[in-house]
Amino acid sequence: MAVFEYRAFDKRARKISGMIDAETLNAAQNKLRQQEIFPISLTRVAPEKSTGANGFGALFNRILLFSSIKPAETAMFTRQLSTLLAAGFPLAGAVSTLASQTRRNALKRILSQLKDAIEEGNSFAEALALFPHVFSPVYINMVRAGESSGTLEVVLERLADFAEKRESNKKKIQAALAYPFIMAIIGFAVLLILLVYIVPKIIEIFTGMNQDLPLPTQILVNVSSFAQSYWWGVLPAPFLIMALVTLIRKTDQGGRLIDRFILFLPIFGPLLRKIIAARISRTLGSLLENGVPMLTALQITRTISGNRVISDLLASAALHVEQGGELGKTLSQSRAFPQLAGQMITVGETSGELENMLEKSAELFERDIETTISTAMSLVEPVIILIMGAVVLFIVLSIFLPILEINQLIR
Repeated sequence: MAVFEYRAFDKRARKISGMIDAETLNAAQNKLRQQEIFPISLTRVAPEKSTGANGFGALFNRILLFSSIKPAETAMFTRQLSTLLAAGFPLAGAVSTLASQTRRNALKRILSQLKDAIEEGNSFAEALALFPHVFSPVYINMVRAGESSGTLEVVLERLADFAEKRESNKKKIQAALAYPFIMAIIGFAVLLILLVYIVPKIIEIFTGMNQDLPLPTQILVNVSSFAQSYWWGVLPAPFLIMALVTLIRKTDQGGRLIDRFILFLPIFGPLLRKIIAARISRTLGSLLENGVPMLTALQITRTISGNRVISDLLASAALHVEQGGELGKTLSQSRAFPQLAGQMITVGETSGELENMLEKSAELFERDIETTISTAMSLVEPVIILIMGAVVLFIVLSIFLPILEINQLIR
């Protein structure tokens, strides 16, 4: 069955758009008319045949369509699909039901093509693999394991829990960082305005007196002159630095150097190691619990680590496990991975409760991360205020010191 995208008028003469399944173009037109929808245009959507599609058309399609699917939408679809399967719906029928209820055309198109792929005889995991930019390797492999074991609805429920928890943690971190980030930007902008417009007018009074200025005032004059002459370069500098770091990080060697540097930063490094450890523990535990083999699970987990150093460590651990070694022991030997996480994995391997121990490790680190972020954010605001106060104090002293010297000379 094909998928058609339409623009039409409804019975109240309002313009609408959407997607519909039908065997042929005429069948799609008749189906729409039966729903009292009168099409203006009706276009067949070309299905995504393989993950290896290339060319400008495929790239354009991915950018405009698949990139617009948010993780929260994927989590909601997964939750709803699990509920329908548990209620006895066949897989293709459940996906079709969700496609008809979805308002977002991008997601509706993907669900319609998923349904078609399933009806053509593909497994659900094979259908999901057609959209690698929407469904992660973790998602696809857990679904494959669920289909093999006959527990697809249970696996989908766990995937929904996993995705929702990850999104919740992500939003908490973003919300915690938003306020200090905005304060820092405002403080930087105010300082630049002071240096470019306010300070020069005040400093002109002293520079015209042909007398030696105090050291703080000389520093302020030099900084103000630099900001006044090169403000056009100062403003975009942070963004240019970020872009440069991003470009360097895309290279293999440069990316490893930056990832290692970030991992061992004094304050941010330990927090990042905990975040990665929680992510790895949660993902690896879910994969193993749903029947994915250890070596396959480790290879999948590498893709979501987000750090080349950790990815290399997991590759080394996979090789060690393949040779009969212990995962926890290998991870514990690296400074890049928290010792506590390695020890908990070792205990899990020894007791035969590795999946449960990975779950407990993830929960432990997630709670620790929330506490660390809350504590850090409570300190960031006063630190920013102190820094801004110190800068303002320096500017005020630099202006008042020449005034005091002039007063002494007059006396």
